[in-house]
Amino acid sequence: MRVLIVEDELRMASLIRRGLTGEGLAADVASCGEDALWMAPAHDYDAVVLDVMLPDLDGFEVCRRLRAAGVWAPVLMLTARDSVDDRVAGLDSGADDYLVKPFAFAELLARLRALARRGDTGRAAVLAVGDLRLDPATRDVSRGSAAISLSAKEFALLETFMRRPGEVLSRLHLLEHAWDFAYDNRSNVVDVYVRRLRRKIDEPFGRESLETVRGAGYRLRRDEAQ
Repeated sequence: MRVLIVEDELRMASLIRRGLTGEGLAADVASCGEDALWMAPAHDYDAVVLDVMLPDLDGFEVCRRLRAAGVWAPVLMLTARDSVDDRVAGLDSGADDYLVKPFAFAELLARLRALARRGDTGRAAVLAVGDLRLDPATRDVSRGSAAISLSAKEFALLETFMRRPGEVLSRLHLLEHAWDFAYDNRSNVVDVYVRRLRRKIDEPFGRESLETVRGAGYRLRRDEAQ
């Protein structure tokens, strides 16, 4: 999952980003509303954490402009203003959820997971493709009854595959959802991590679930349990 954090308070932005990256998520930071307005359309973010009190445009206006520009990534608003009118204004501007400061990081993370599950038909809390299972909340991965230990980045990459089983995902798509601006898009980091995943989720079980689609990218087979 890749998240855009829109927060002008450097310490708060750093704490949120550090917490998210520590959980294996990719996170970028915009320090003002104007930056958010070009960053959000330029990248396929899975969620936006948007502070209401920004130095230029307020979060309500940023959210309205993002929606008008066709950016429909789920938006979680952060604010110290907890009146009903403020919460209503945030939701009416196009936000999907509202979290009042101060907040526990665990709650922020849980709300982001909930937003990521939302879709036209909803998404399961535990992802499953064949007998391969991944729980974003507990960070548990298993195949059948066997637990699989993954690093934070391996987990993020597998979660990206498991949210789109059967789809061919380009290297750029995988980079944008599992890494942030710190990556070098000329490197072979995706290929390296796909090989690591294969050694953990496929080879010990005699499977070939992660397929290379020549010239296009990689795919997690929907029928990988067969």
